[in-house]
Amino acid sequence: MWRDSFRLQIFCLLMAVLAIVVLVHNFFQLEHLDDDTISGSNWITENNVQHSLSQTNKTTRKPYCGYMQQTLSKREQEEQESLLAAIQWPKPPDGKIAFAQSTDPMHSDFVIVKPSRFFRVGDELEVLVRMKDFQGKPKQYGGDYLQARIHSPLLKAGAAGRIVDCHNGLYKVFFTLLWPGEVKVSVSLVHPSEAIQVLLRLREERPDRVYFKSSFKSGRYSETTECNVCLPGDLPVCNFTDPYTGEPWFCYKPRKLSCASRISHAKGGYLKGLVTKEESLFFQSHVNIKMLIPSSGPDSVIVKPKAFTDLSSINRAEDPTASPSGYYYEDQWRSRTHWIGNFNKSDDVTECLQGKVIHLFGDSTIRQWFEYLTAFVPDLVEFNLRSPKNVGPFMSVDLKHNILLKFRCHGPPIRFSTVFSSELRYIANELNGIVGGRNTVIAITIWSHFSTFPVEVYIRRLRNIRRAIIQLLDRSPETLIVIRTANVQELGPEVSLFNSDWYSFQLDSVMRKMFSGIAVHFVDAWEMSVAHYLPHNLHPQEVIVKNQIDAFLSYMCPLQT
Repeated sequence: MWRDSFRLQIFCLLMAVLAIVVLVHNFFQLEHLDDDTISGSNWITENNVQHSLSQTNKTTRKPYCGYMQQTLSKREQEEQESLLAAIQWPKPPDGKIAFAQSTDPMHSDFVIVKPSRFFRVGDELEVLVRMKDFQGKPKQYGGDYLQARIHSPLLKAGAAGRIVDCHNGLYKVFFTLLWPGEVKVSVSLVHPSEAIQVLLRLREERPDRVYFKSSFKSGRYSETTECNVCLPGDLPVCNFTDPYTGEPWFCYKPRKLSCASRISHAKGGYLKGLVTKEESLFFQSHVNIKMLIPSSGPDSVIVKPKAFTDLSSINRAEDPTASPSGYYYEDQWRSRTHWIGNFNKSDDVTECLQGKVIHLFGDSTIRQWFEYLTAFVPDLVEFNLRSPKNVGPFMSVDLKHNILLKFRCHGPPIRFSTVFSSELRYIANELNGIVGGRNTVIAITIWSHFSTFPVEVYIRRLRNIRRAIIQLLDRSPETLIVIRTANVQELGPEVSLFNSDWYSFQLDSVMRKMFSGIAVHFVDAWEMSVAHYLPHNLHPQEVIVKNQIDAFLSYMCPLQT
């Protein structure tokens, strides 16, 4: 009898233990089960890559990157391969290059080819740049990133040059002479070729060097987790990939909250220690970042007017991709591809904007357009949407003249301070919601926040935007669409690793190719910033912004000739 009782007790004990095990297992599954969660077991792993921010990650992983998982059509794949081939950069010879053998701008020089010849407006000026290392020895390979311009300070005139890499330490720079008088030449080394290889490595291997975060909240309890296009692969994540565009975005899943409880997005910060001590020597202010290269011989020429011809007609180019696309004269930008009016009076701007709905999509560089127009037009008053400062969305209204001006930032990745999750919108989706028409104007810029990612991420974003633009123009062909290009900025050792002009130049080249051949117009903010005498700035000063606005308004209200 007691044996049966003992067996019953043992059986009950075993059943109780089994029930506890099942309960714990179910609770664990419930805690980690979410429709927006991707199990870490599906992630790709590889040795020798470890996420520096995850303290719980004990194994080395290859980041899971949504852009690697996209399925491309044959045509899309061919276009992507063509775009990547077009921006392929020359590499130094195999082997480690010591700092002493890297490009030294002070030992390098440039010469004007045939400086004493007779020059007239419309002629081409050729300059030869000869690169040397810190030992004064000529470089035998190319790959340096240069910027060049001609300028006449007294006339407040300037234009960008076209640079050709000869792949042997020599570079040719071609300028079109567009105004009479003394014209000076300036050539700068932005980065030596050795630094470019570091930037290439960082772009491909460390897309996490700018990281982001999202806040999740339920009641009084909140959590903050890291987010990115790429996340390391052994922790549960929330999948915030956009269902319409397929744009990938992931956040680590909060420990106690659901993915649906996300309330905001924000820039997390910048990683440190990205380069070795030897590599850091290639990124030194006042040594090899945006340093002027001295001339050997004359650095200017005298240009005579073109006889019996209107200057403006000489300087116009039929090709919309002409280089340079324009030039400054008396601090006013003169495009070579279309006529630009000078909207110096607020009444002229109001008349141009009257009856229009203007959508500005992008980053802080196009937010400058919103700020300029709102400040310049007296009756255009900002409507308080209670949006975070510098983030938006923003809206200004002129009821008297029936003007509506709107700004909205592009979707992630976006390095703004806190953006409400409900306000995270992709440009393509916004375009799909616009009816369009002859009174609808759209301006777009998107580049700066993509500089830390492999170019495939950017190509995907532009592909979605381009598709939405084509669809919008198909249903509303009178809609005006303007693309603001990238611009150059001030660079230092740290900024160069995240937002180098070289990164921006590569993205800008891709953007121009992808939007060529469709009915969009360009405001060439790149050449406007390279050609101007003011110091480079991510957010150009007002005189440059004013010229951008003049170009923009000239598309809306073309001059009657």
